[in-house]
Amino acid sequence: MKLYRFLSEDDTSAFCHKVTAALNKGWELQGSPTYAFDAARGVMRCGQAVVKEVPGTYTPEVKLGEQ
Repeated sequence: MKLYRFLSEDDTSAFCHKVTAALNKGWELQGSPTYAFDAARGVMRCGQAVVKEVPGTYTPEVKLGEQ
């Protein structure tokens, strides 16, 4: 099955670490990163989609972050 996650975080090194951790667990980048201003909090936010092929059948109970 193919899994999809959208990772997001404030524009700090924490975002890069989150994406790096996913890449090291076998996830692959999907598309370009996004960058937007969070007016409510007054900070820039980053986002990146990642995908991964794993054995099994998808159900909504799959814990994506544990894959």
